[in-house]
Amino acid sequence: MQRLSGKVAIVTGAASGIGKAAVELFRSEGATVVGADVSEGADLRVDAGDEEQVRKLVDAAVGEHGRLDIFFANAGVSGGFASISEQTAADWAEILRINLIGPFLAIKHSMPHMIRQKYGAIVCTASVAGLKSGASGHPYAASKAGVISLVQTTAYSLSGTGVRINAVCPGLIETGMTKPIFDNAKQRGTDHKIGQLNPLKRAGQPHELAAMGLFLASDDASYVNGQAIPVDGGLTASMPYAGKPI
Repeated sequence: MQRLSGKVAIVTGAASGIGKAAVELFRSEGATVVGADVSEGADLRVDAGDEEQVRKLVDAAVGEHGRLDIFFANAGVSGGFASISEQTAADWAEILRINLIGPFLAIKHSMPHMIRQKYGAIVCTASVAGLKSGASGHPYAASKAGVISLVQTTAYSLSGTGVRINAVCPGLIETGMTKPIFDNAKQRGTDHKIGQLNPLKRAGQPHELAAMGLFLASDDASYVNGQAIPVDGGLTASMPYAGKPI
């Protein structure tokens, strides 16, 4: 049985990595999916941090398909590892605009349609960097901690509506965003160390995050709400990587 049969979903950051894997998986499970990305390769070109574009995205999906059941707010950008003294307010503002305001806009504009249906599932991509320190740079980590808080507070704002919201927290996943990490490790001859700090001793793949997104979006997760779930090979069980770069 297809777990998303008859459902209509929006996935942002859909042109590559986790988003692309989610689009493919959701469609294989019966969903009608509108994939959005600021880059080419998705159904629609959308800046996930621009309110007017997100509003139009939601309106287009509902206008064409008559409903909206799932919004996977996955779009995000990396912030690098510069020291605080080297960072600028503009750097922070742009990262927060995409990584935190983006999920807020997804929630704001999808919520009314889902509440009207008395049914819906919102999934936001956070990060293990939002759970504990040491996984990424300051602005990225702060933005993802904000996503987790947004998910938790929104779950209570949606009390009694039939709409659920959760976050998935990737560990080290091999995507375009993390490509510099993998490339730098190869250049240093330390690529054999990638993923060795988690109990599974490997990096994750986009389809493994998409699978968690599918679960949270489906009725299999009908009693899962307001949670931030790591998909990290067990890394956050002890967070051993702080101060130990690959």
